Amino acid sequence: MYLIVNIIGILVYLGIAFLFSKDRKNINWKSIIIVLAINLILAWVLTSFSGGRDAVKAAADGFNWLVQVSYQGIGFALASWVNVKQMDFVTSSLLPILMIVPLFDILTYIGVLPWIIKWVGRGLSFITGQPKFESFFAVEMMFLGNTEAIAVSTLQLKQMSAQRNLTIAMMSMSCITASILGAYTQMVPGQYVLTAVPLNILNAIIITNMINPVKVTPEEDTIAKIGGSNSNQDDVATTDAQALGEEDGKKEPFFSFLGDSILGAGRLILIIAANVIAFVALAALIDKILQLFNQNLTLENILGIIMFPFAWLMGLNVHDAFQFAQFMGTKLVTNEFVVMGKIAPTINNTHLFNPHYQAQLTVFLTSFANFSTTGMIIGAFKGIVDKEKNDLISKNVLTMLLSGILVSLMSAGVIGLFVW
Repeated sequence: MYLIVNIIGILVYLGIAFLFSKDRKNINWKSIIIVLAINLILAWVLTSFSGGRDAVKAAADGFNWLVQVSYQGIGFALASWVNVKQMDFVTSSLLPILMIVPLFDILTYIGVLPWIIKWVGRGLSFITGQPKFESFFAVEMMFLGNTEAIAVSTLQLKQMSAQRNLTIAMMSMSCITASILGAYTQMVPGQYVLTAVPLNILNAIIITNMINPVKVTPEEDTIAKIGGSNSNQDDVATTDAQALGEEDGKKEPFFSFLGDSILGAGRLILIIAANVIAFVALAALIDKILQLFNQNLTLENILGIIMFPFAWLMGLNVHDAFQFAQFMGTKLVTNEFVVMGKIAPTINNTHLFNPHYQAQLTVFLTSFANFSTTGMIIGAFKGIVDKEKNDLISKNVLTMLLSGILVSLMSAGVIGLFVW
């Protein structure tokens, strides 16, 4: 019965995307069916096939190994923070970012990461029939993050139509940053975190192309190049001059680039820590105010009631669905770190979280989709595109949020079909 509900849930999520579509007649159903089929096959391989499970586990172990290595640097400077029975959230999950972000930036600097993004994006475009840049961006945002991927795509965004810019803004709601995966794997099951990454890429393509279908002609389906020309040969590496630390065609000196990367990682840690502290405190304040009227009235309970139907459609029993809905609502109002920090001590306890629930919750949390992300994306576009394009994005904040929620629901629903 729960499997049938789970299947119905996926159809409902797709139905909501169709209901809110801006141009139903132009939805590319062939492409969406192909991407959905790839989605299901990939989820099956990564969860039910021994080779797929081993590959995901190896990747998760690799990120955990990087985190363990980073503790050596943290321990050198802050031994009293590391040599304890239980490290706090900042030490265990955030400080490793000081090593992992520069590592990924080095891979970008030497051209490895742009090469991976280019060829995976090209393959995705060929298989799915989606426009070249949208396919490229879907992969790029999972490595660089939303605002970073937008920033390095400045040339392309300026040349594309306002409607295609809106598609990119919607896709940006569902991204993560590869350099932050190590933080996630310290709090929730790493194999499901890594599985969520490709599922989010595919579901971002499905949902955004249902809600905001855009016809792209062969003449428009190009990749911007430095100098203002376009290429039909997928020369996407040139779009990433900024990511490679290049100015006017010249690379920034390596150690200058590395220093900027380390400082950027430090700022990222402060931003995450500040957001977590502020959001947790504000949520507690709202709870205290609500409880003045009724002791059982809390933000989590209110959000749980609102999100309950969507959580129940995951194929969960009523108790688990209500708790799942509370976590969903908290994540959307605050961010994924707030919820991950809350469930970290118990998420691996199978008596409290059965495998189906554990997998779906982890996958749902593995994205940046929340209210604050919409502001970040609008701010990123404001400094890049003209007023017409920026105004269209600003007018579609709720559409962007809906897109991010549906992508997370789809990814969680799809993995739930194979984990029980």
